Amino acid sequence: MLNPANHVKPFVHANGNTKALHFSMNEIQSRMALDDPFALDLEYTRTMMGFLLLRPEPERIVMVGLGGGSLAKFCHRHLPGASIEVAEINPHVIALRDEFHVPPDDARLQVLHADGARFVREHTGGADVMVVDGFTTDGLPLRLSSQRFYDDCERLLAADGVLVVNLHCGHRNYATWLERLRRAFGGEVLVVEDGELSNGIVFACKGAALARATPGAVRRPKGSAPAGAVQLVGAFARVSQALKDRGGA
Repeated sequence: MLNPANHVKPFVHANGNTKALHFSMNEIQSRMALDDPFALDLEYTRTMMGFLLLRPEPERIVMVGLGGGSLAKFCHRHLPGASIEVAEINPHVIALRDEFHVPPDDARLQVLHADGARFVREHTGGADVMVVDGFTTDGLPLRLSSQRFYDDCERLLAADGVLVVNLHCGHRNYATWLERLRRAFGGEVLVVEDGELSNGIVFACKGAALARATPGAVRRPKGSAPAGAVQLVGAFARVSQALKDRGGA
């Protein structure tokens, strides 16, 4: 599975002020603004950072799927108190990290060539936040959407930890994926659907993380840099509204 021959080589396409990572021209895997490489250029990535409203000061973040590194480099720059581990199965994706300004590995950032499902299964608990955004040319692989995988994610999280998953809400298996997440997390799931690219961002919470969250005025979460939080105001508002809607259900 880790053999480079088993994986499609992505390509990079520049268009005006952006650079994008593709497996095919029909779908963008990641996009970067050339004049601000560390900004989150796609709306769904900003929505995924809504985990800060549920777990404001994460110390350990585990990510499955590197892509163009948007979320990894954003967290590295704007969450100085967090360490980030990224498992990426496709070595051709990792080879493009410099192209997308992903910082070199250091004491706080590690990009690992690893099968994400196996990485989650074999590691001990303690992650405050998990971010899963791992797609191939064929979409979301079974190994990253099975009941076993979501159960393993729940086990890896620390008390009050949060799993954030990017799903395609128009996919025929969308309802099945949501049901698996609800089963793994005892129903403690918040769904924020983002219309820009038909993404459904799912926040699955362990312990009291979701029950403790209260919708209201959006404030900068503790531990996050002001420059990063400014980018997330709209996303925080969407997550806060979803919390309000869930509370009224």
